[in-house]
Amino acid sequence: MTFEFATAHRIVFGPGSLAGVAPAARELGRHALLVTGRDASRARGLSASLHAAGLAVSTALIPHEPSTDDVVHTTAAAKAAGCDLVIGFGGGAALDAAKAVAALLTNPGELSDYLEVIGRAQPLAHPGVPCIAIPTTAGTGTEVTRNAVLTSKPHRVKVSLRSVHLLPRLAVVDPELTHSLPPAATAASGVDALTQLIEPYVSARANPLADGFCVEGLRRVARSLRRAFEEGTDAAAREDMAFGSLCGGLALATAGLGAVHGFANPIGGLFGAPHGAVCAALLPHVMAANVHALRTRAPQHPALARFDEIARLLTGRPHATAADGVTWIRDLVAALRIPGLRAYSTSPADTPAIVAAASRASSMKTNPVALTADELAAIVAQAT
Repeated sequence: MTFEFATAHRIVFGPGSLAGVAPAARELGRHALLVTGRDASRARGLSASLHAAGLAVSTALIPHEPSTDDVVHTTAAAKAAGCDLVIGFGGGAALDAAKAVAALLTNPGELSDYLEVIGRAQPLAHPGVPCIAIPTTAGTGTEVTRNAVLTSKPHRVKVSLRSVHLLPRLAVVDPELTHSLPPAATAASGVDALTQLIEPYVSARANPLADGFCVEGLRRVARSLRRAFEEGTDAAAREDMAFGSLCGGLALATAGLGAVHGFANPIGGLFGAPHGAVCAALLPHVMAANVHALRTRAPQHPALARFDEIARLLTGRPHATAADGVTWIRDLVAALRIPGLRAYSTSPADTPAIVAAASRASSMKTNPVALTADELAAIVAQAT
C-alpha cells in the first residue's frame, strides 16, 4: 500500500467561519485580489471586512468555468495592481481561477508552459502567493486539491494546472454561504460531491485514509442532498453537504477519481457543459457499467464489495447490494431533475469523439476496471 496526501495548509470548517477570513488575510498579505463568481454582490461583506482590516482589495469576476484567457488576463491585472494575496470566493470556477492566478504571480513564463495536454507541462518551480479558498457551493472540493481545471476555448478541451504549489494556504468552508444556492445548482454540485465520494472509494488507488473521508461523506450526502435541494435553508442539510464536499476533495486528492470524471472534462470542453451537471448525468450509468464489467471480467475484484458497501451507505439498508446502489442513484438523479447530456447539444454523432477523448483522460486510469470502447459508448448513449 502506497499513497501520497497533500491538502490545504489550514482548513477551517463551520457556520460563521467566514468572519475569520479578514484577520487571517491580514497576516498573509497587504493587497488582495478577490476572485468571485458571476454574482459579485455576494462578496461585498467580505470585501468590506478586508478593507476594514487594512487591506487593499482588487476584484476579478469569473462568471463561468474559467478559461485560459481568463487566467492570463486576471494574472496580468493582479501583477499590475501589486496583489500579494489571492482570495477565491465562489463555486469551483472562482476557486480554480484563484488558485491558478496565485501560482502564476510568482512563476515566470506563460500559462502554456505549465498546462497539461495543450502546453509544455513544466512543473511550477515556486510557491504561489498565499491563496485563501472560500467555497459557496457544496460540490467540487477544490479548496483542498492541488489542481485547477481550465478551459481552452481554441482547443475545445479542459486541461489541468497541477502542482502542490496550487494548494491554498487557507480553506474556509462556511455552510451558511450555501443557503442561498438555487435548487438546480444544489443538485448539480451535490451529485458532483457524491461522485467524488464514490469514485475514490472504488478507485484503483483506494486507500484507508481516503476510505475514511468517503464513508463519512457518503453518509452525510445520502441523508441530506434531497433535503438541501427541497429546502435550501435547512441548516443541518447544508452543513452535511458542505462537509461531504470537503470530504470528497480530500479523498480524491489521495485516491483519484474514475470514469465519470474521465468523461466530464472532455464533454465540458467540447460542449461548454457545466461540470457538476455532466457528472450528475453520467453517474448512474457509469456505476452500472462498472459493476457489470467487474462481475463479468473480474468477479473477485475488491471493488465489487466496495460497491455493495456504497449501496448500504446510500440506502441505509444492511443487506443492500451494488444493484440497489445503482437504483438509488438513478432515483436520486430523477428526483433532482438532472437533465441528460442532450441538454448540452450532444448528439450520437459526437459519441466517437467523446469516447476517444475520455479514453485518454487521466481519471480513466484509476477507474476500478478498464472499460471497453463499446462500454464507454453505451454510457454516453444512456446518459444522453
